[in-house]
Amino acid sequence: MRQISGGVCAAKGFTAAGIHAGVKAGSSPEKNDLALILSETECSAAAMYTTNRVKCAPIYVTMAHLEDGAAWGVVANSGNANACTHLSHEKADEMCAAAAAATGRAPRDFVVASTGVIGQELNIDAITTAMPALASKLSRDGSTDAANAIMTTDTKRKEIAVEVELGDKIVTLGGIAKGSGMIHPNMGTLLCFLTSDCAITPEMLSTMLHEVLPRTINRVTIDGDTSTNDTCAILCNGLAGNDLIEWKDNNYTAFKAALTEVLTYLARAIAADGEGASRLLTCTVHGSRSEDAAERLSKAVTGSSLVKAAMFGADANWGRVLCAMGYSKAPFRPERVDVKFCSCAGEILVCKGGVEVVFDEDKAKEILSQEEVVIDIDLNEGENYATCWGCDLTYDYVKINGDYRT
Repeated sequence: MRQISGGVCAAKGFTAAGIHAGVKAGSSPEKNDLALILSETECSAAAMYTTNRVKCAPIYVTMAHLEDGAAWGVVANSGNANACTHLSHEKADEMCAAAAAATGRAPRDFVVASTGVIGQELNIDAITTAMPALASKLSRDGSTDAANAIMTTDTKRKEIAVEVELGDKIVTLGGIAKGSGMIHPNMGTLLCFLTSDCAITPEMLSTMLHEVLPRTINRVTIDGDTSTNDTCAILCNGLAGNDLIEWKDNNYTAFKAALTEVLTYLARAIAADGEGASRLLTCTVHGSRSEDAAERLSKAVTGSSLVKAAMFGADANWGRVLCAMGYSKAPFRPERVDVKFCSCAGEILVCKGGVEVVFDEDKAKEILSQEEVVIDIDLNEGENYATCWGCDLTYDYVKINGDYRT
């Protein structure tokens, strides 16, 4: 497996585009806000969505479109969530109809997604007016424009592609994502679109996504809020010519490893670009009796506002780590817990057997001042582990979200 360029256009048969449509009033004409991804042939398709009880209209439309496990493309906008407003479902349908008219497809051939402010009416006229121009820009070089079009408060584009050998064929998988705030386990204000030329049945594709996404994207937490709009969709058009994956054989395992690689990369990129963040926070809990317990403990630590604030201040306040573990409701023995803080500047043991140890505060501050900080927790009880990702909590997070709507 190796990383390559191209994003969602790296795989055979896919084109993409992104333009400024003016979805949000007063938005900069330099900011793309409408994206389109299209395959030259029908794809096996699968998706996962937010666990929030309040879901945006595009999710329900996409659910209906993917009932047959097939799709041709994706249409998505930023600047407005198209959630919790009158006629939001009809406007999601209109987006698909406009994409279909501009590409010669049918409306149900599209995954549709939106991201932005909740509870404000979507400017559908801006989208339908811009759609022909968007479709005319579809190209093999369009992934970056599409990735930019789905960004909201993101400061960095999230884009990746990899190649993997399946038998005697090279299969390519690419992805773009957005996500910076309103992100909590089981996805957040997060859109993720994946494309591949792998030949795989819709059933196997859905199974694989449900196996991989909970251990990657769903282990990111920025601020404890799970959004109404989260969607992760994958389209595979089969043009690589590999033997069709229709059961869990060696090709399934190899393609699953590629999907894990791509979604782990995007998960880390999203966590590192959390709203106002100054550093990526990685928490690995190992020595656990079960993976579920390790995951719950790691999520509690990365999701703790006090832990995140301590990381912002480069303060080795390990007591907050144990406190978060304690309210996670996951089983563990506090008297066996060891905690280390690690980064490219080294590592330092701050807790042994659930109690304090003498450590160099200056060295700890140096370690915690790096761009990525790892909280390494050993439960000393078993062989299972889990890793979750988050970021520190800074003053800028409040500044960004204090007037986000206005």
